[in-house]
Amino acid sequence: MTYLLWGSELSPFTLKLQAQLRYANIPFVDLPRDGGRVQNFRINLLIERAKRTRTAVRFPHLHQLDEYPLVPFLVEDSTTVLYDSSALARWIDARHPPAGGPLFPEAPAAQFVAQLIDEAFDEFGLYMVHHNRWVVSATTNDAGARLAHEYRRVLLPGTETIMARWFSRRQVRRLPYLFSVAPQGFTIDGLAADLTPPSPSGFPPTHALLDTAWEAYVAAIEHVLGRQPFLLGDRFTVADASAYGQLAMNLADPTAAHRLRELAPTTFTWLSRIYRGEVQRDPGAVRLNGNLKPLLRVIGKTFVPLMQQNEAGYEAALQTGETRFNEPAFNRGFGLYDGALLGHPFRSVAKSFQVRSWRDLKAAWSSLPAGARQEVEALFGETRCFEET
Repeated sequence: MTYLLWGSELSPFTLKLQAQLRYANIPFVDLPRDGGRVQNFRINLLIERAKRTRTAVRFPHLHQLDEYPLVPFLVEDSTTVLYDSSALARWIDARHPPAGGPLFPEAPAAQFVAQLIDEAFDEFGLYMVHHNRWVVSATTNDAGARLAHEYRRVLLPGTETIMARWFSRRQVRRLPYLFSVAPQGFTIDGLAADLTPPSPSGFPPTHALLDTAWEAYVAAIEHVLGRQPFLLGDRFTVADASAYGQLAMNLADPTAAHRLRELAPTTFTWLSRIYRGEVQRDPGAVRLNGNLKPLLRVIGKTFVPLMQQNEAGYEAALQTGETRFNEPAFNRGFGLYDGALLGHPFRSVAKSFQVRSWRDLKAAWSSLPAGARQEVEALFGETRCFEET
């Protein structure tokens, strides 16, 4: 069967899902880029109907805290709509077991670490790379034009330029929702006002926080890949797919890509190979070793406290009777909470889908055998953060 992947190369989650499908040797067609107008119209209608009726599936089942993304979606038999790149990794392992080994390793400790790295890049990594595109590469990226070209067989003829401008303005407006807040009075020479990163009143600036965190993540990945071919040893896992999806998003953003290549040449080459479709499918050993310590340390200083504070903010909002969360709530000033990361204050909106991801991770920790917990503790150190309360 050939699957239909509705997405965009601008999306780190589309890149991640593409890499997972290639690793499992599952044939797919990229839509809408490689589809005709009729096919694109039909599949887009199918996806929108599945979202509206809550029948788009997050394997193995949809949770009440889940939120549908813009992309990607995987269409099976031109009838069933699946989504969520992490859930689809588990779907691949169950339905199309990769010859090289499962995306989520079988050994309990390795599976937990893979899940932790996956969630860290999906949730916090997105903030860093979105910031890189629309702040660091603000004057050099052509993301809007690339998206409009991908969607040219969905758009009305002659509207590509309008779409490109609209998308760029939209993504810049979304920066504060995705954790990137400019200092008051922030400007970039030659950048139009509607593309200038915003600094909403009452929100502490976070550019320095995101720049510092990104450099720490990149240094940690470079440390691992300088000593072994993949994050968990000798073969590809969901941890690699997630790190790849986020970091490779910036390969097409000139200023950010140049910065990445200078700071982490081994990582840059590794990302570029996967981006070209060179995903290793051979079996290999999965192992946890000290090479992972710098990466797990930075995850423990960023992703973990962010998830803890987001869950606390969500629970506090519920206590006040709040029912609105995520981006719609943020746009209206609802569900906000204040926190701090790496010594920097921030203001964000409680995100229900992050609560679900964090609780899944804590449940996975609770189910680990004692020996597996000891393996993780030897690398991660502080693990009480995963205890269910």
